[in-house]
Amino acid sequence: MRHLIGFFIALVLATAAPAQTTVPESQAQIALSFAPVVRAAAPAVVNVFVTRVVPGRASPFMDDPFFSQFFGDLGARAPKVQRSLGSGVIVSAEGIVVSNYHVVGDATDIRVVLHDRREFDAKVLLADKGADLAVLKLEGADDLPSLSLRDSDEVEVGELVLAIGNPFGIGQTVSGGIVSGLARSGLSVGDDRGYFIQTDAAINPGNSGGALVDLSGRLVGINTAILSRSGGSNGIGFAIPANLVRQFVQQAENGNDRFMRPWAGVAGQTVDGSLAQGFGLPVPAGVVLSEMHPQSPFARAGLAVGDIVTTIDGAEVNSPQEMLFRMTVAGIGSRVTAGYLRDGAARQADVALIAPPEVPARDRIEIGRTSVLRGLVAENINPAVIAELDLPTGAQGVVVVSVSDLAGRVGLRAGDILVHINGMAIGTTDDLRRAAKSRSRNWQIDLIRDGQQTALRFRV
Repeated sequence: MRHLIGFFIALVLATAAPAQTTVPESQAQIALSFAPVVRAAAPAVVNVFVTRVVPGRASPFMDDPFFSQFFGDLGARAPKVQRSLGSGVIVSAEGIVVSNYHVVGDATDIRVVLHDRREFDAKVLLADKGADLAVLKLEGADDLPSLSLRDSDEVEVGELVLAIGNPFGIGQTVSGGIVSGLARSGLSVGDDRGYFIQTDAAINPGNSGGALVDLSGRLVGINTAILSRSGGSNGIGFAIPANLVRQFVQQAENGNDRFMRPWAGVAGQTVDGSLAQGFGLPVPAGVVLSEMHPQSPFARAGLAVGDIVTTIDGAEVNSPQEMLFRMTVAGIGSRVTAGYLRDGAARQADVALIAPPEVPARDRIEIGRTSVLRGLVAENINPAVIAELDLPTGAQGVVVVSVSDLAGRVGLRAGDILVHINGMAIGTTDDLRRAAKSRSRNWQIDLIRDGQQTALRFRV
């Protein structure tokens, strides 16, 4: 009987309570429902439809001067049209949209559909494969809903976040979760290992380029990848931090056609347990510098090989990717304070962040048809070339930029560092120019490829 009376009282109280129809105004009220956050943020998340024209695969005999005469055009295949979709985020009322490079890279046509079903053509202002980011401009758009960017350094593990995007092309979808981890730098996305925010909010194919927002509706990051064996979400997703997105947008708005990162001019290694023991550190922390270019801004600031960089502008750095991230968000032209250890003593240095220097001059050379090495394009190695071609920090001499014709047939590849040609040392492109005029029938090219010294021998 007492149970029935209790049930009756609860029922009366429940039916008597007025229904809440007002929009939540406090953090506590919002925590009870994500609807107000979604209502504010969702209009700034868009669907991105991409068309690419991919060249048809040709017969391997098509480029051969002997066999091509028998095939004519029979070995060529018609180009193929590929269509894909992803997501994007409006970050400016004037129609600036951020997405992933792998969503829009090499696109022939880009069509963006807004939350309210309006459609706009878009063009790429700035894209970078290594960071997997792209900035688009919607043509003829203005007064659009947009998201403000949060300082991603303030984000903490355990914060509630929402992922908004277009998974599997089914339409805009919202998933919720928490920030599971920060400073994730072991994941390979694009051409490099980046620096990510980890979340357990469900991210699936099509979510790429979508928004990861906090409970204030601010952009925390751009969803970019998942860790999955099946291709579906397993609760481990990664987002590019908003601070890096901000730097991309600033450079795009400044008219840059290529994303510029500060040049460190160093190579480093994460200090793990064994290294910490060797250096006499109480705990593993920091990045030990293993190589340093003479023109490196860290060298100019007084650092040396063997120093352990522990902080950049007060933020801890525990991997080379994290160190580069801190420099990148600061931007070229700024100065950062590098905290480091030398012989166990803590020190600080003021480091000026610079673009990779063009010293010495590239002096590009293209070997003409009168040489056995025709089709070879090479440049003097300088810091800018090292950064562009991802060469070792201490690389010197002459590097192959591209090959065609006979240069390709004898086995040369882009990225090869030339050392000797027929016994002649190749230190500059002038040396290469002279060596290419050789009339020898027996050739030997000594070079460094992927860090290994090798030789190409052939007879003409």
